[in-house]
Amino acid sequence: MYEQLAALDSIRINFSARSQMIINIALAIIMFGVALGLRVSGFKRVLKHPKMFLTGLTSQLILLPAFTFVLVYLLRDYLTASVAMGMILVAACPGGNISNFMSSLANANTELSITLTSITTLLAVFTTPFNFAFWGNLYAHASNLVRPLHIPFWEMFKIVMLLLGVPMMLGLFVAWKFPKVAEKLKNFFKWLGIIFFVILIILALVANYKLFLKHIKFIFILVLIHNALAFSIGYFFSAAMGLKYKERKTIAIETGIQNSGLALVLIFNPKIFPPELNIGGMMFIAGWWGIWHIIAGLTLAKFWLHRDIYKYKKIKYLRNFLNRKFNTYENTKH
Repeated sequence: MYEQLAALDSIRINFSARSQMIINIALAIIMFGVALGLRVSGFKRVLKHPKMFLTGLTSQLILLPAFTFVLVYLLRDYLTASVAMGMILVAACPGGNISNFMSSLANANTELSITLTSITTLLAVFTTPFNFAFWGNLYAHASNLVRPLHIPFWEMFKIVMLLLGVPMMLGLFVAWKFPKVAEKLKNFFKWLGIIFFVILIILALVANYKLFLKHIKFIFILVLIHNALAFSIGYFFSAAMGLKYKERKTIAIETGIQNSGLALVLIFNPKIFPPELNIGGMMFIAGWWGIWHIIAGLTLAKFWLHRDIYKYKKIKYLRNFLNRKFNTYENTKH
């Protein structure tokens, strides 16, 4: 396994800044659709219950990087330094913006999801460099790959405003002023989001399919384990903190959906990681994570949605059954 992963270090995957811009525009449009189903009262409830917000921050910013370090340390005899540091870098990034759509799809607490994504993205200016340096330095095998990361605050602020703030405010305004129109548009945007993410996966695979087919075997397993760990941390830590099912789903999605796009931007920055460094393993981890977390997130969101629908129908059937039995009893009684 080590030899196969070592072969990745001299390879560079295809990553286009232009493609990232197109993705950002599409995400802003989808975010507008998500906001059509939101209410200001939902955000007020998040502010009134800081426990769930703090639980989400702890899961995302503290537990995920820490458990990632434990994972790479346990696998240290099988991982190259580049692959290990790629996993640590992804875990150090903030939540991905697509988590808001997935929370909406999963019938989770979307207002909490948006709040967490916004705050972790802004905090990433400090938390991403800190977590990458702290956990990277503890991983002795990768000392030459621990680089100082510079993430401009105003750039992150612009991203939050353009991808989350502006579309969300427009969506909330339409929902408030034109509720009937918002209700009709809501499902359209939901399906648009699913179609967009499926196309995104296909395009990402097409751009790198030869490289992925040749080298994806062990990367697939590593990202699968790492991503499953992230979802599990979010869900079970929330359960341990006594949060309700809806909030558990939200924090699981927030922790499992990472901004791997930011990781790729940092990896491809020659001022941070000079071309002479062999970091193909980092690129593969961040690149495949960006594809896999969409597949895993959509699957989990749809599973939770269908589970909730089944549960609702079961309760409704039981209620109707008991009502019929009670009415029959009352009629025979009289």
